[in-house]
Amino acid sequence: MKEYAMSRARASITVHAEKETVAEIDALAAATDRSRDDIVNQALQQYLETNAWQVERIREGIAAADAGRVRPADDVFARISAKHGWSR
Repeated sequence: MKEYAMSRARASITVHAEKETVAEIDALAAATDRSRDDIVNQALQQYLETNAWQVERIREGIAAADAGRVRPADDVFARISAKHGWSR
C-alpha cells in the first residue's frame, strides 16, 4: 500500500455517499486517530490496486485462451472437487 506524504500532489474530488457509510468512515478515522481523508485515500488505493490486479489476471487468461492454453471445464471442476473432497 502506498503511503501519502504531505509533499505529494493532490487534487480534490467530491463523492456522495450514504450517511451510514460516512458515519463508518468517521468512526474508523476516530478509532485509528486518522483523518477522513486518510481513510478514504487508503480505501481508494486498495480498491484500485485490487482491480488492477484482477484486470491483469483477466488479460493473462484471455491471452492464454487465445494461445490455446485452456483446459476443459469438466477437468477443472473435477480437480477442484478432488482437492476438497467434494463429490460431483
